[in-house]
Amino acid sequence: MDCFQTISRLKGSLGHQFLLFIVWLSSFQVAVALQTLLEPQHVSSTSELATPPISGIFGPIEISPAVFPRNPYPGESLAPMYPTFPTMYKPNLTGKCPVNFTALSNVIDKTASDCSQPLAALVGNVICCPQLGSLLHIFQGYYSVNSDKLVLQNAVADDCFSDIISILASRGANKTIPTLCSVKSLNLTGGLCPVKDVVNFEKIINTSKLLDACSTVDPLKECCRPICQSAITEAALEMSRTQLTINDNKELVTEHNGNGPLSDCKGVVHSYLSRKLSVDAANAAFRTVSACKVNKVCPLNFTQPLEVIKACRNVAAPSPSCCSSLNTYIAGIQNQMLITNKQAIICATVLGSKLRQGGVMTNVYELCDIDLKDFSIQAYGQQGCLLRSLPPDVILDNSTGFSFTCDLNDNIAAPWPSSSSMSTLSLCAPEMSLPALPTSQIKNPGNRGGGELELLVPIFSFFILSALLH
Repeated sequence: MDCFQTISRLKGSLGHQFLLFIVWLSSFQVAVALQTLLEPQHVSSTSELATPPISGIFGPIEISPAVFPRNPYPGESLAPMYPTFPTMYKPNLTGKCPVNFTALSNVIDKTASDCSQPLAALVGNVICCPQLGSLLHIFQGYYSVNSDKLVLQNAVADDCFSDIISILASRGANKTIPTLCSVKSLNLTGGLCPVKDVVNFEKIINTSKLLDACSTVDPLKECCRPICQSAITEAALEMSRTQLTINDNKELVTEHNGNGPLSDCKGVVHSYLSRKLSVDAANAAFRTVSACKVNKVCPLNFTQPLEVIKACRNVAAPSPSCCSSLNTYIAGIQNQMLITNKQAIICATVLGSKLRQGGVMTNVYELCDIDLKDFSIQAYGQQGCLLRSLPPDVILDNSTGFSFTCDLNDNIAAPWPSSSSMSTLSLCAPEMSLPALPTSQIKNPGNRGGGELELLVPIFSFFILSALLH
């Protein structure tokens, strides 16, 4: 059960390539679930306290209402471990959306879990919003499957969008997801795209090429060697250049979703793909494409690290004041949301670049033992959770409540940028240039970053106290 490894902190381009290889390799690893904190409630004095595992790999913890894990940090509030389940109810629909929603029940349930009431804000960027966008694309294609249209008229779009959100909320989703994910009914109308019907679409677009590119999307290759993304963009470009006299477009001159024709045409392409692919194939393709997009940027908001710059500017060796200031700053940003391993690399580089711009030339990440997981939400202030680059869905289990998986790699150090510029950062390295894995060594279990490479813990309550109260 003990699995402690030390991964040498390589420097220069070799270290950067090794880091990329580890992130790539993590796509094959069994992911892990993170135990998080909920707002404190009263715990009965008769409750039996269970001793939590100290280190290593351990399996699911069976927790009943009378058994609570002991809080290893008495100074912090104890999270109740009762399972959290969504409140289900019958939705109040408009009755004006002519769609059999039962046929889309599975993808609707998946979206409701991914955007669940307590989790939506924490996983919105990487799980909830990509899945909601996929659902809307799939619905748009399903709605028009028996007609030659690829979009909805504005009035029907309003009613159908309202029904979709009502159904999701009735199955436990957060009601604020339209605002959280910046989506609205006009996303279903095709906006300013001049091509909105199947006949004209198939006249303009090489549909065989499009379907071949997106029928099966390889998550390991798509982000660095885009095939489906390129096919969608190419089709959207062809459509946006087409000038058609279609009466349906006239009302959209003054009312559109704020996007340009290219973006609107991408939505039409997604609708066509949804008509031709199975729901599962379309959802997998759309989620992979979305993951490629979200992994290109750091979603965290950084304030100017003035105190860190002041404390760390002239250090050349481990400094308590510098590390304390850096840890305090990182603690303030890590509560914002859960992020992926690739996003963590970018976030670490963004902060490092800000520090270098302020005159901090020494690798303070190494001096202060800062790892990639430190940039994401922590449990009990100690265990960080990084989602995989293609995050799996949130799971709702009838006995344990909500859970999601983490790609926990304690031994990956946060990369220190070689310059104050972000222009040289790339997460796509040629496979042939990837270095071989270093020889593993046994590490003292008492040391920080002791190689807990896989950790499986069911999540029963998903209000993370420190994230929601700050």
